[in-house]
Amino acid sequence: MPTDTATLLIHCPDQTGLVHTVTGFILEHGGNILNLEQHIDHQHDVFFMRVEWSLDNFAIPRDEISSRIQPLALSKKMWWRLQFSSERKRLAIFVSNESHCLYDILSLHETGELPVDIPLIIGNHDMLRPAAERFGIEFHHFPITPDNEASQEAAQLALLKKHRVETLVLARYMQIIGEGFIAQYPNQFLNIHHSFLPAFVGAKPYHQAYERGVKIIGATSHYVTTALDQGPIINQDVMRVSHEDSVVDLVRLGRDLEKTVLAKALW
Repeated sequence: MPTDTATLLIHCPDQTGLVHTVTGFILEHGGNILNLEQHIDHQHDVFFMRVEWSLDNFAIPRDEISSRIQPLALSKKMWWRLQFSSERKRLAIFVSNESHCLYDILSLHETGELPVDIPLIIGNHDMLRPAAERFGIEFHHFPITPDNEASQEAAQLALLKKHRVETLVLARYMQIIGEGFIAQYPNQFLNIHHSFLPAFVGAKPYHQAYERGVKIIGATSHYVTTALDQGPIINQDVMRVSHEDSVVDLVRLGRDLEKTVLAKALW
C-alpha cells in the first residue's frame, strides 16, 4: 500500500481531452493512478472526475502540487479540491438519546476502519455521555429550548472552531439545526433519516409504516440544508418486510439499516 495518496476532485464544463489532461499531468510527474471515476451530466454539460494517485514516486513535492495544478485548472475552467490520505478528517458527532448509530461509528473508528479523528461528541441530552467516556472522547451537553437555541448554537460553533472540526454527523440528533449554523458548514453536515425519502413524515414513522402495511422499509443519509430533509442524498438502502413483522421488528430492522447507511455515507 502507498504511504500517502493524493485525491483530486474536479468539475468543469465538458470539453474534449479532459481525462487526458488530468491523467497526463499525473503520469508526466511519475504518479501511479490508483482510482479514477468520471461522469458527464449531459443535461447541464458538466464533467465530473475523482482521481487518486500514489505520491510514493511523484516528482512534485506535496506542498507544491496545488500551485502546479492551478494553471491547468484555469485553462479548463475547473473547480477543484485536493486532499491527501495522510490528512485525517476531524469529525464531530451530534446525538440525542438513541445510541445505535453512535456506537457503530465509534466501533468503526476504534478498529481503524474509519480513519478520522473524533475530538468531541455533542448532545442535546446527556444520556450518551457514558458512551463517549467509554471511548475516551469529550462529551459536551447543550440542552436546547426555544429561548436559548441561538446562544447554544453559537457556543457549539465556537467549540467546533476551537477543535478544528471539518465534518459533522447527526447520528439520530433530534433537533433542527438553525440556518446560520448550517451556513457555517455547507455540504459538511451529514444526517441519517429513518426512511427511504420521501416517505412517512412526523412522529413514529415505523408505526405509520406498519399501519399502512408497507413491504419495504429504508434509510437515507443526506446532506443537511435549510430545507428540512431535502438535502442531496448520499446513500440509501431498503429491506423487505411483511405482515409477520411487528412494530418492534420494524424498529429493530430500521435501526440496523440506519447505522449501515450512515456509515457508508460517511465513508
